[in-house]
Amino acid sequence: MTMCLVICHSFYNPIDSGAVQITQSNLDMVLASNEIVFINFYAEWCKFSNILMPIFDDAAVEVAKAGYDPGKVVMGKVDCDQEGAIATRFHITKYPTLKLFRNGFPAKKEYRGQRSVEAFAEFIKKQLTDPIVQFGSLKELHDLSEDKRHIIGYMDRRDQPEYEVLRKVAASLKDECLFHAGFGDASQQMHPPGQPIIVFRTDKRTSIEPDETYHGSMLNFDELYTWVQQKCIPIVREITFENAEELTEEGLPFLILFHHPSDTESVKKYKEIIMNELESEKQNINFLTADGVRFEHPLHHLGKSVSDLPLIAIDSFRHMYLFPKYSDMEIPGKLKQFLQDLYSGKLHREFHYGTEAPASDNDIKVTTPPESTFKKLAPSKNRYTLLRDEL
Repeated sequence: MTMCLVICHSFYNPIDSGAVQITQSNLDMVLASNEIVFINFYAEWCKFSNILMPIFDDAAVEVAKAGYDPGKVVMGKVDCDQEGAIATRFHITKYPTLKLFRNGFPAKKEYRGQRSVEAFAEFIKKQLTDPIVQFGSLKELHDLSEDKRHIIGYMDRRDQPEYEVLRKVAASLKDECLFHAGFGDASQQMHPPGQPIIVFRTDKRTSIEPDETYHGSMLNFDELYTWVQQKCIPIVREITFENAEELTEEGLPFLILFHHPSDTESVKKYKEIIMNELESEKQNINFLTADGVRFEHPLHHLGKSVSDLPLIAIDSFRHMYLFPKYSDMEIPGKLKQFLQDLYSGKLHREFHYGTEAPASDNDIKVTTPPESTFKKLAPSKNRYTLLRDEL
């Protein structure tokens, strides 16, 4: 039994063999037994895959030499021609594609940084940095940003198992929330001895949600992850130039409130209406807010300017449609009907032919709604990669 364990450990944590060759038979084992798995999805016929392969293998050797604890990190590679089921499972259509997996979950975005041994090694090092900021007194929590969402852990010790579970959750969701933890005297007023507490604090500047304490098991990663994810990824999100690519990759049309950056009241009202009336639509639409000064270009496409803020529009990735009157969103059912008109094609028809039926074919005046602007922020289909049919 000891020999088997040694062989398995050496297979999934190679020192000299470069990246681990991942197949259907060992994929789930690799993902389950390592906190970080960084995978190169390649095809042998692809020139760029062949250029990257020795660099990625050398980086895997460097990462192995860095001395990370067993189960922390593995760099792997998948031959997508031989392992078509894996490529299909993770929607791989371009080569080489580099994806990070953390605690078994794929990251939302591909790796698109520099492709060198040093860059890969630094990327892995950054992924393993503790994402939780320690506070030394409760006073420090008074100064937390009101523009961000926070998860706060009140703990006895850093080495207790509940903290390790929170750390893994934080590593997976650090782009969605800011994580904090206090130990010993710094947090003893907030929890009974031996009973750590985890609390969610909302982005108070633009949100109406209350703070909330977690009541599930702090030793159950899946349970805590689900709760934190629900709190940290709200139904209404802000779109920025930094996350626009990620949001477009989700493939859902946008319902966007464009607002002045100093206007927080319209954001709160919009969020309240979405939560109360449109939560059932979250599988069909992305509810977003946008800084109308930074995103002034889409306003021009709609025939508007910063002086017209706030305003609401749909971007369907084909066209943009303006909600006729911002204040009407407070009329129950108005925004919902706007979405229904998108789904039914009514918005598209009315932009082409007007709201009234023409008396005859000669009276038809065809107009074209403004083109989508956010589709231009989607990732290039050919970035870094080559498709087989492009050879």
